Amino acid sequence: MNNKLSAVIITKNEAAAIGRCLSSLNWVNEIVVVDTYSEDDTAAICNKYNCILKEVEWMGFGRTKQYAVDLASNEWVLSIDADEEVTLELKNKIIEIMNVPAADGYQIKRESFYLGKKIKYCGWQRDYPLRLFNKKKGRFTDDIVHESIRVDGKKLKINEPLLHYTYPTIASHISKMNRYSDLAAQNLTSGGKSFSISAAIFFGLNKFLKMYFLQLGFLDGRAGFLLCFNSAFGVYLKYVKTWKRK
Repeated sequence: MNNKLSAVIITKNEAAAIGRCLSSLNWVNEIVVVDTYSEDDTAAICNKYNCILKEVEWMGFGRTKQYAVDLASNEWVLSIDADEEVTLELKNKIIEIMNVPAADGYQIKRESFYLGKKIKYCGWQRDYPLRLFNKKKGRFTDDIVHESIRVDGKKLKINEPLLHYTYPTIASHISKMNRYSDLAAQNLTSGGKSFSISAAIFFGLNKFLKMYFLQLGFLDGRAGFLLCFNSAFGVYLKYVKTWKRK
């Protein structure tokens, strides 16, 4: 590659997934892992892959991911989550791009799995998160949850997929919903927002109807129904927790 590439990951108790992710990154020039004091074997697994490992206190998703980007020694960065995997097709496409970049940031098609089943609808079919970028042109927002990368320059899409093994169990989904809704409620209340219980119910119901009917979630069968229902409950939790905090 004409341009060297750093992969950056933040972790917290990701021993069950991180090995698959790191194995798919054995072609990059550098892997930077920022761990927020995992209590499992995450750090030991990362050391086996010769990662640059740094342990820090949790700063929120946006700031923790930006800290990882700042540690990267290369100008080009691939931000990836511990439960994701770079496919061979995506690897080859990124290598091609790194030889002659045509943009400052790239949105990558992400194919996600729920309870072990590939989800083709539910709105996930249009999932193109921005993950590959020149750090001189882009950076993460400071949001504690639902962070994003802002790029000041040209952006293009990559259709070769990044695989996302999200929520292998119902318990993992519920646990993450509880954590994310806490952070989202904190974010909303710190911004002076306030919502009623009826509003929480309305937003949750609206989320289910949108995912299951408008975004064709019913075509994903039982896994699609559970994804839509649990996602809707997560939205309800976010707003009812905001009401409670107020």
